[in-house]
Amino acid sequence: MKSLTYLSVISLFAAAMIMAFGMADLSAEGDPDVDPPLAPLGPVPEPLDNKITPEKAELGKMLYFDPKLSGDASLACSDCHAPKQGWGFSDPICRGYPGTVHWRNCQTVVNTGFLGKLFWQGNAKSLEKQAKTAATGGVSGNGEADVMEQRLRQTPYYVEKFREVFGTERPILNDAWLAISTFERAQLTQYDTPLDRYLEGEIDALSPLAVQGMELFTGKANCIECHNGAMLTDEKYYNLGVPRPFEWEESGLNAITFRFELYAKGSHEKYYREFKDDLGLYFTTKRPSDMGKFRTPPLRYILFTAPYMHAGQFYTLEEVIDFYDEGGGENEMTGRAGNKTPILRPLNLSDEEKEALVAFLEELSGEEIVMATPKVPPYEAFPDVAGLSQAEAKRIGLEFHLSAKAKN
Repeated sequence: MKSLTYLSVISLFAAAMIMAFGMADLSAEGDPDVDPPLAPLGPVPEPLDNKITPEKAELGKMLYFDPKLSGDASLACSDCHAPKQGWGFSDPICRGYPGTVHWRNCQTVVNTGFLGKLFWQGNAKSLEKQAKTAATGGVSGNGEADVMEQRLRQTPYYVEKFREVFGTERPILNDAWLAISTFERAQLTQYDTPLDRYLEGEIDALSPLAVQGMELFTGKANCIECHNGAMLTDEKYYNLGVPRPFEWEESGLNAITFRFELYAKGSHEKYYREFKDDLGLYFTTKRPSDMGKFRTPPLRYILFTAPYMHAGQFYTLEEVIDFYDEGGGENEMTGRAGNKTPILRPLNLSDEEKEALVAFLEELSGEEIVMATPKVPPYEAFPDVAGLSQAEAKRIGLEFHLSAKAKN
């Protein structure tokens, strides 16, 4: 008999889980698809054009913590996706570029190598695209490509490391996004969580209360309708009726940012003047039916990633569960577009059931990923090259060429 492949084993395991939890039909009213069961996390996918190597991951780690990849060299990836804040940002709305604020909650980068859609709109389809977009976005990194690239080229450490990793004479900015993405895949992927061990047969990996919570998650509470599979997300888009963030009404800078985003993303003038809530997926598709919809967030590492929802509207898991127990909410988009997801309905959970759900959600996460902040490399003057001073060589763009020629 032929040996089973990894996917075959997972498929058999999925069938066993369906039988174990009585989930013969994992569909819900308003969303007739059959949803995959919870599954242990497999190997992180590697893009064919960006294979993981230890050297590339270490270079990416240094770049992740280096503020040279922003407009004024004051913000690094780690400032908005901070190790001590769940590799995200613990305020409801993320910090922004100096003089601005962001307009949505910063999601964790832990395990993002498994996702096909990044950001709340899902408009970045890879970690490489996410890194570039975050570094250049007007209210995030606000970086200019040529300036950021030149900063790397004026840092001898990066000149050496990019040559070793990518084989280029000088750093190329696009390779920086490849390196950062490799660091995230290689060092910010969390395997061997209590959930993974439980699903692989270690029955004591989850507490009895968490096991009860998992039965509710996959049954009565029907969380699995959207939070399914290995990453606990279907990566689809829904309008849940999440309330408007109060910052947009009480903070002038937040209101300005929201208006800027409405304008920058090509909203109809009528919407720009009238709307008070985030249009979500509409900014990508321009379909009124997509107003207020956001991508289902994954739930792994959720213990460390509060607050929750696209603008951090809920500070605790208890608040999130209460929101779903009430059947979601109402907002400007559910009223105007009438597109609140029909999956939502009152759940009538008891206090004990809510407690069990919280226990399960908390035990989805393994140990916190702790990492010391590296000392980023400084700018340095390059040695003079034969026949020209460094300043003269730079003025005509030959510093690297002449340096290489002098060594031969």
